[in-house]
Amino acid sequence: MENVYSSIELLSKEKGIDSQIVLDAVKDAMLIAARKHFRTTEDLVADIDERTGALRLFAVKKAVEEVTDPVKEMTLSEALQFDPAAEIGSEIRIQKPTEGLGRISAQTAKQVIFQKVREAERDTIYQEYSGRAGELVNCTVKRIEGPDLVVDLGKTEARLPKKEQSRLENYSVSDRVRCVIKLVDKSSKGPGVLVSRADPELVRRLFEQEVPEIYDNTVLIKGCAREAGERTKIAVWSRDRDVDCVGACVGMKGMRVQSIIRELRGEKIDIIEWSDDPVQFATHALSPAKISRVTVIDPLGKHMEVIVDDSQLSLAIGKKGQNVRLAAKLLGWKIDIKSEEEKRQEVEYAIAALAQGSPVSILIDHGLPEQVVDKLVGGGIGTVEKLGDMTPEQLEEIPGIDPETIERIQTAVNSFYGQPYSEDSEPAAESAESVEVQPAGGDSEPVVESALQNDDLQNERQAAEVEAQPSGTMGHAPQEAQREEEKGVEGDVSGPASHLTNPQV
Repeated sequence: MENVYSSIELLSKEKGIDSQIVLDAVKDAMLIAARKHFRTTEDLVADIDERTGALRLFAVKKAVEEVTDPVKEMTLSEALQFDPAAEIGSEIRIQKPTEGLGRISAQTAKQVIFQKVREAERDTIYQEYSGRAGELVNCTVKRIEGPDLVVDLGKTEARLPKKEQSRLENYSVSDRVRCVIKLVDKSSKGPGVLVSRADPELVRRLFEQEVPEIYDNTVLIKGCAREAGERTKIAVWSRDRDVDCVGACVGMKGMRVQSIIRELRGEKIDIIEWSDDPVQFATHALSPAKISRVTVIDPLGKHMEVIVDDSQLSLAIGKKGQNVRLAAKLLGWKIDIKSEEEKRQEVEYAIAALAQGSPVSILIDHGLPEQVVDKLVGGGIGTVEKLGDMTPEQLEEIPGIDPETIERIQTAVNSFYGQPYSEDSEPAAESAESVEVQPAGGDSEPVVESALQNDDLQNERQAAEVEAQPSGTMGHAPQEAQREEEKGVEGDVSGPASHLTNPQV
């Protein structure tokens, strides 16, 4: 083999990699081919003659006193034949012929060299472009592979997939395009650099080139939301009060933004002023629609409601929801857009629902089992208000409702209205309307009775008082006897009998 140094240098410059990497690849290929040809387990070393540039192959053995492994060891006397300065422990190189490696070995060596060079090239590309993600680069379309494009970056190739292309654009071979580097993949088989024309970062970089105020950080780009080929919304903010951020981006007679629109093949661009107030920012982001009012529903969950005039609803939503979708992406909030008419109807429905009463299912939160609620709904009781108007007798007519269930219903209803149930006060089973009965001068606990029972009870009490007093001594009977009579008449009333003297309903 003649001098290969010139070939290695040429290949290194062409691929942009270190010549030592190519040289090591050639040596590794030589060793692989030799092991396959000689079918030996000897320690082999490949080298290049610096004077002639010829590849040489050596078997390495160690000089020892007593040989235990003939493949890798030799005696000192044998070692002296190859190296007069050999001694115990020296490594002796024995040159092996390379002429008999043959065509197959040469082909194997060629494949190994190419593989090593590709790996070295990929590492070099990764090191150069891995830190340049988001950078704007000029490319030339090199070839078209199906829907994807392979572009030339100068030192390497990059891939422009279909999903990273704008739908407004069509390219041919040798067309010049500007892209942003989106990803650098070291493990990719093809071009390891992925570029994009659909990423919002492309719009940012184009504005940085066209607007000097953005380049020197006087105007900052706070956010960018884009649907490639359709529309872009970009939020800007000025650090200098004397500089109009929107006007600086638009330019005189729109020259600056028009230049970017031409680069993007006619894509629409909305430039809005950024604000740290989400309500004001939402008003700007939904332009060109005019917003009536904005209500923050959930500040932690970032959810807001926007009300617009009926004539502005379609403009605020945009074509296929594009305007509100981009605005929500720009803000990072969930936006619900409603017209004035829709909001008015919503309020009317809410008022009507309140007028109809609370659904009986709400009693589940107050301890009433779901099975009981289902039975009440099946019996035609849909609201808590309707349930409160019913008597226990009416409730018992519903299939599956027994006296014990009625007590649980009363407990849940009292809890719903803010009257927690107490064991000291038993609900009256026959009451049609629960009221509080208080004694005339006492401060004891209230007894729950119906107004109808109170009237009957008072009549019975008066009759008992008349029968308990002898003739001519009305009003002078001992009070102990009077209380005994009251207890006899009112045996079914919970609480002391003295509580029911002159009841007040």
